[in-house]
Amino acid sequence: MKLFSKERPDIPIVNHLKADGTEWTVKEKLWLGLSVSEYKKQFFRNPVNWLMIAIFAVGVPLIVGRYIFGLGWVTHASNDYPWGLFLGFGLFGMVPLSASGFMLGTTVELFGRKDFHAIERLALLNGLLGYFFAVLFLEVDLGMPWRLPYPMFVSLGPAAVLFLVAWHVATYLSVQIAEVLPAFFEWIGWLKGKRIIRKYVLGLTVAGIILSTLHQGALGALFTYAPAKVHPLWLSVNFQWIHFFCSSIFAGLSMVIIASTLIKNFMGWRCDDEFKDNLDYITIGLAKGASYAMITYLIIKIVAVAHDQEWSYLLTGWGSYYMLELGVAVVLPMFMFAIGIRNKWVTLIRFGAFIAAFGIIWNRLNTALICYNWQMYQEIPHWKEVWITITIYSLYFLTYRFIVYRLPIVYGWKGEK
Repeated sequence: MKLFSKERPDIPIVNHLKADGTEWTVKEKLWLGLSVSEYKKQFFRNPVNWLMIAIFAVGVPLIVGRYIFGLGWVTHASNDYPWGLFLGFGLFGMVPLSASGFMLGTTVELFGRKDFHAIERLALLNGLLGYFFAVLFLEVDLGMPWRLPYPMFVSLGPAAVLFLVAWHVATYLSVQIAEVLPAFFEWIGWLKGKRIIRKYVLGLTVAGIILSTLHQGALGALFTYAPAKVHPLWLSVNFQWIHFFCSSIFAGLSMVIIASTLIKNFMGWRCDDEFKDNLDYITIGLAKGASYAMITYLIIKIVAVAHDQEWSYLLTGWGSYYMLELGVAVVLPMFMFAIGIRNKWVTLIRFGAFIAAFGIIWNRLNTALICYNWQMYQEIPHWKEVWITITIYSLYFLTYRFIVYRLPIVYGWKGEK
C-alpha cells in the first residue's frame, strides 16, 4: 500500500469523495480504493501475509480437530494443570494488555486531556480486540461456545468470582464496541449514529472505569480458589486482586506504545500528521503513567511478601526465579521509562514498553501454569496448543490491521461538519 499511496493521489482514502468529486462506495472502501488485481498484487507482495498463510494452513485444521477430538487432542490439560496457554496467555495475558481502552478514554473524555486525543481511538480499538480475542481463547479452551451465556443467565452464582468475570467482560465488551462505533459511523457516513454515541460517551467512559477495574481484579481473585497450588510468592490472597489490577495499568499503556510504534513504522501511509507529529509527546506521557503504576505495583508486591511472611522463599530457587521476574519485567522497564522521560529518549521508552508487555505475559504464565502445582512435575505445553495459540493471535493481528487500514483510527476523517 505504501507504493500505491505514492502513485495514486486519491489513496489512502480519508473522506467520502474521490479526486474527481464522485463518492467512494463501501465496496471500494473495503478494497482500499484499489482494483481486485491491484489488491491481490499488494497482498502477495507482503511477506507477512505469506507467514500468516503458513500459520493458518496448520493452525486451522488443529482448531477443527480440537472441536472434533476434544481438548486432550491438542493439550496436556489435566486435573493437575487445568489452565494452559489458552487461558494463561489468551485470557490472563491479553486482558491486562487490553486495559488501554478505559485508561485513555478516562484521560481524554473524563479528565479533558485533549492532547492525547490522537491516540484515544487506537487505545479503544486495542482494548476492544484484546477482550474479544480473550473470549475466543476462552471458547477454544471450553469447547462449547453455545454455553457462553450459561454462567450469566442459567446457572447463576452471584457469590462466585467467575460470575463476576463473565458479566463484567460481557458488559465491558459491549461498552467498548459502542466507544469504537463513531469511527465506523464516520467511515460509512452515518453522522447521526456518531452523534447518538457521542451523547453517551461520558456514561460509557464511567461504565468502562467501573467494569474494567472490577474484572481486572477479579481475574486475580480467581487464583484464590486454589491457594494451596499456586506458589506463595505468586499468590497473596489479600493482595492478589490489586496485583492484577495495578499491573494491568502499565500493561495497557505499554501495549499502546507498542501498537503506535509498529503502526508508525509499518503503516505510516495510513497515519495523518496529527498522529505522527504528536506521537513522541504522547509516548512520553504514557510512559509517565506506566512508571507510576510500576512503582506502585513493585511496592505492593514487597508489602505482600512481608504481610504473608514469605521472606524465606526468596532464598530458594523459586525465590531467585521470582526476583528475576521482578527485575526483568518491572524494575528494568521502570528505569528505562524514567531515564527515557527525563532525557526525552523516546526510543528507550518504546524498547522498555516491549519488555514490560513481555513481563506481563511472563507473570501471567508463571501464575497460571509454570508456578501452578510447583511441588509437582512441570507442565510443558503441547506443540499443538502452542500452534493454535499462535494461530488465534495471528487472527488478532490480521483483524487489527484490517481495521486500522480502513477506519479513522490513526487519522482524522475529512470533509465532515
